[in-house]
Amino acid sequence: MSDSLFAPMLIHISLVALLYVLLTVMRAPKIWGVGANTDGSNPFAKLEPRVSANLSNQFEWPVLFYAVCIILIARPEFYQPIYLWCAWVFVLGRFIHSAIQIFTANIRLRGAVFTINFLAVMGMWFVLGLNVLR
Repeated sequence: MSDSLFAPMLIHISLVALLYVLLTVMRAPKIWGVGANTDGSNPFAKLEPRVSANLSNQFEWPVLFYAVCIILIARPEFYQPIYLWCAWVFVLGRFIHSAIQIFTANIRLRGAVFTINFLAVMGMWFVLGLNVLR
């Protein structure tokens, strides 16, 4: 059952791939001139730094999500359904966090969503810690 954690991991990887594609499209006017405004400016100039920053965020806290998932896949005897719930909360939260960071400047809302992501992963580590130390 611990291999069910592979699905949320795969969905998050899909988000990261989507962000890479989006960033490439947004940089195309500046780098290749493709899709530039008639004056040569980049129509995505305001969004591109937000997408870039969000993409960088996908390699920060999510690393701890991947670590706990890999441990649980390798050690299925520690698996409990709560892990899968937390994993899906985390991944859904990453999508919401990305949308907020890219399309708004609402740092308070982004922080609230990050807190949910943070607690989901910390919950996974907490339960794993209890199981391992038993």
